[in-house]
Amino acid sequence: MSAQLNAFLQTAEVSFEPLLADRLDEVMRVEQRAYAHPWTRANFLDALHSGYQAQMLMADGEIIGYFVAMKGVDEVHLLNITVTPHYQGQGWAKVILEALAIWARGQDAHWLWLEVRTGNERALRAYLSFGFAKMGLRKAYYPAANGQREDAIVMSKRL
Repeated sequence: MSAQLNAFLQTAEVSFEPLLADRLDEVMRVEQRAYAHPWTRANFLDALHSGYQAQMLMADGEIIGYFVAMKGVDEVHLLNITVTPHYQGQGWAKVILEALAIWARGQDAHWLWLEVRTGNERALRAYLSFGFAKMGLRKAYYPAANGQREDAIVMSKRL
């Protein structure tokens, strides 16, 4: 972590805020920097219009990361979790996952579910360290380069 970034984080107020449609320009800039195959604006709008839980982790007006999750009967499905690239590798994913777990417990959920690209080793390590377990594989789930598809690992965590 750079000294400038470290100094900023030591003085910044960090908090969660709802991810709302009027912040989608900022969210889309993060999404496009973070992924080769980002969610589209329409994906976010559909999630927001469907009433899914969507929260941003903020530091003095800057997006550290965000998540979008869908509540089921007794489970929550994590649809998108993103940490802004220059904040990656600093533990923010764990902060976001903990906030998700707290919200899910408040919704009487007993399980968290997600899919992760088989090639996303950083995310896979983060999920395993947070207590998720591999449950299965979805073949050709994600779009990949050159019109190819990438498998997804299905993971769950008991709350």
